[in-house]
Amino acid sequence: MSSAPAGTRPSHRGLLAWTLSFLRPYRWLVAAYALLSLVEVALGVLAPWPLKAVVDNAVGRQPLPPAVDAPLRAVAGDSQMGMVLAIVVAGLVLQVLNQLVSAVHTQVMVVTGQRMVLDLRTRLFDTLQALPLRHHVHTSTSDAVFRVEIDAYCIDNLVMKGIFPLVTAVLTLLVMFLVLLRLDVQIALLSLLVVPFHYASLRYYINNLADRAERVQQLESRVYSRLYETFSAIKLVKSFVREVFELARFTETARAGMEARIRLTWQESIFNVVVSGITIVGTAVVLSASAAAVINGRLTIGVLLVVVAYLQSVYGPLSAIAHTTGSLQSSIASARRVREMFALVPETRDHGGVDPGRPAGHIQFDNVGFAYGPDRRVLDRVTFEAHPGELVAIVGLTGAGKTSLVSMIPRFYDADTGRVALDGRDIRDYDLHRLREQIAIVPQESLLFSGTIADNIRYGRLEATDAEVEAAARAAHAHDFILRLAGGYAADVAESGGSLSGGERQRLSIARALLKDAPIIILDEPTSSLDALSEEKVFGALKTLRQGRTTLVIAHRLSTIRDADRILVLDEGTLVAQGRHDDLLAGNDLYRRMCARLSVGKSLDEPETVDEILRVTR
Repeated sequence: MSSAPAGTRPSHRGLLAWTLSFLRPYRWLVAAYALLSLVEVALGVLAPWPLKAVVDNAVGRQPLPPAVDAPLRAVAGDSQMGMVLAIVVAGLVLQVLNQLVSAVHTQVMVVTGQRMVLDLRTRLFDTLQALPLRHHVHTSTSDAVFRVEIDAYCIDNLVMKGIFPLVTAVLTLLVMFLVLLRLDVQIALLSLLVVPFHYASLRYYINNLADRAERVQQLESRVYSRLYETFSAIKLVKSFVREVFELARFTETARAGMEARIRLTWQESIFNVVVSGITIVGTAVVLSASAAAVINGRLTIGVLLVVVAYLQSVYGPLSAIAHTTGSLQSSIASARRVREMFALVPETRDHGGVDPGRPAGHIQFDNVGFAYGPDRRVLDRVTFEAHPGELVAIVGLTGAGKTSLVSMIPRFYDADTGRVALDGRDIRDYDLHRLREQIAIVPQESLLFSGTIADNIRYGRLEATDAEVEAAARAAHAHDFILRLAGGYAADVAESGGSLSGGERQRLSIARALLKDAPIIILDEPTSSLDALSEEKVFGALKTLRQGRTTLVIAHRLSTIRDADRILVLDEGTLVAQGRHDDLLAGNDLYRRMCARLSVGKSLDEPETVDEILRVTR
């Protein structure tokens, strides 16, 4: 999926507000995090003072403030060494406490960040499911996987590893500046020397490299796309001996992502050099001024040590944030991609629509037109009816619009013109979720999930009992082969049902549809890829499935067509004929040609074909 044009992208301010909105459910954790941050800042401010006390007061004999001197003398007495030990122990206790607070602080940060990631992933997954089928047809599955798996971490990287550490660093800088201000105004002002330079460099970097980071994200997501595409079609790759070709394609895609990442990293490295240079120069200036103040007697050595510790405490976090700005830019790019996904218009859920109940199954198409785009008109003024209990077969050459036509009924697509009605009412008036509950679909390629055989059948009705699952399997002629499996109904299904034959997978798909017990059935030629014996068993299951239901079947075999109550003949999106098999065979040239191909595999250009058709198809 392409990114939105730069002009339509949210500003950093809008992106920040959206990011912070994920904190609302965790306000108590955030409050605990903020409190721990304050305690950590306070302990960080106090950390160098025991060292100053040892150097200036215990060794240097300078008087301590009365509030500190009295407790220390109560413990150490007048002994100079005892005073040193007492201060060192106090410093150790302070450091241990600091480490404990830091550990809890980190844990709260991780818990909050991971929960926000889970929330974002859940929302992303729900949004992706809610998008129209048209989106999923035109967007790679790997792109969706990348957004849920990788891009969702943007919320943790931006908030917990970006914004909060920056706020803590600024707060630390402010507190330590106030302490230094009391010690020495000149040193305090000099300590702020690096701040405007860091700010300017960060602002320049964010404004100039955000798009480049997003480009890297896009290229790296293509690596996922290539991996997913190759391994989902690994049987095809091996059958055509295309391992070397696929390796070359993967290498080319991965190299493009690698080169973009290297270029971005080089730009980040240059930026890091600038940041480090600013920090080094600032530190050198402050240390020089502090050393001069010590030489002049304005400051003590202990105060110099405090200044050095403060510089490390302040410049360290600022430099770390500057050095991780590259990853922050990637997180901003990910956040943009996630927001673009949320901005897409979801499939209309129509929860306020009419409940169809259990419809009779009377389907009407009234001048239905549909196009995938301005240049891809698929259906044009299609009109027909399917009455309750009827079997309607849909035939046509490849690209005639058969799948698009049946996709109108469960509203995978909505008609651009005309209307599709169920029991006399436009299907767009119905609640979409409840409408689809009344439709069972058996696709041409049986889709199975990881889990057990019973789980895959129960997907048709999640609350079904084991007895109901078995009854559906028996009706679908699947019970016998299931019992032959190790574990029976509890047997695990390999990915995509790879451990089962095509006929077995198809019978499980039919059992699933039977268990759903919907009044409308859509079959996308479920026997086209089966051998004769498997087809016979599946047909037995289909006859059970069709009883008392309105059934539409996309047909490619005469055995399916001849049983139909009505046959629709599509040609390039137009319904050119409809009727029963014998009538169409006698009156429609396109239908006769298709039957010729289906029955004897010859063209009507050959004189004897018509006689063969009449003999074979009756």
